[in-house]
Amino acid sequence: LKAGPEALADHEMLELVLFLALPRRDTKPLARALLDRFRSFAAVIAAPIPALLAVDGMGEAAAAALKTVQAAALRLIRADIADLPLLANWPKLLAYLTAVLAHEPVEQVRVLYMDPRNRLLADEMQGHGTVNHTPLYPREVVKRALELHATALVLAHNHPSGDPTPSREDIAMTREVKTVVEALRMTLHDHVIIAQSNWFSFRREGLL
Repeated sequence: LKAGPEALADHEMLELVLFLALPRRDTKPLARALLDRFRSFAAVIAAPIPALLAVDGMGEAAAAALKTVQAAALRLIRADIADLPLLANWPKLLAYLTAVLAHEPVEQVRVLYMDPRNRLLADEMQGHGTVNHTPLYPREVVKRALELHATALVLAHNHPSGDPTPSREDIAMTREVKTVVEALRMTLHDHVIIAQSNWFSFRREGLL
């Protein structure tokens, strides 16, 4: 409370969070085991619940505490972009997408629906697949856009491999979505691929 969170190492942060769920245990060994398994504080709180429960000493209360921290972090960073024109606040948008997607173990496609001022109406997962593929259905994307009265979209998905370079399927899917969206006088502003340490923008690379 006096020194602030910056004074704590990753394992100490984990110890404190775990102690809230396990108040009568020494949580240092468990914190160390989690960091050995997942390598960083961010990766620990973003880990799937079954993977957390597979670590010796973890139970549902401890897993719930870690996922609560993740949920709080995502809500905080999402609140930071909620009322902003997203395209004019690109670094904040990238920070949000990285927080949501960078540590996902399988591919996940999200669609950010925006109003005429490019403010966020909704951020929704539209597909959840395997380590290297996620299906996306343009008609479902457009249907939801019409329900929200959205006028613009940003697609985002992750590459768990760590390489954000788009595949041929990524490029084809993006072009298909762009065609369907523009037929209804909406705009696909970008498709962003997130990896753990970098990202790829279709708009920036001239693919849109």
